[in-house]
Formats: sequence, structure tokens, C-alpha cells
Amino acid sequence: MSFQTLFIPHERSAQERDWLDQEIKDQQARYDRIVKAMDEMSPTREKWYAEFLERIQNRGFNVDGDQRMKVKLADIPVKPSGPHKVVY
Repeated sequence: MSFQTLFIPHERSAQERDWLDQEIKDQQARYDRIVKAMDEMSPTREKWYAEFLERIQNRGFNVDGDQRMKVKLADIPVKPSGPHKVVY
């Protein structure tokens, strides 16, 4: 058996298929609720991003103990053009 062949042949009963279908449906519903909540908080998230970028440019971040290092504007990454994505 190869490590690339991970499928083990098996049969599912009707009850197992029904349970699996219901479980997939429930998980998709939970995911959809999470995506909706994440999309609704987009304006707040944009504010958090802006505050964070401003903070690391003005105050810096801790490098070692109480030593701080400011991040130059040229080192700030460019915001991606696509929408924020929920990884699940």
C-alpha cells in the first residue's frame, strides 16, 4: 500500500449515510453563520487593521524585553485586493 493511497474501501449503511448528510448540513449551516458574522464586522476589522498599522509605525513592537522597533512605512505590506476570507 502506498502512502498516497489513503482510501480504504468500505460500505455505509443507510443510517450512516443519513447521519453523515445531516452532519454535513449542520456544519455548513455553522460555517455560513460564521462567514455572515465575519462579513458584518468588516468595518470594525478595517479599523483594527488601521490602528495596528499606525501603532507599529509610531510605537513599534517589542523585539527583546523592553526594546522596541518601529516599522517603516516601506515595510508595511500592501493590503490584498480580495475580500477577507474565513478559513474553516
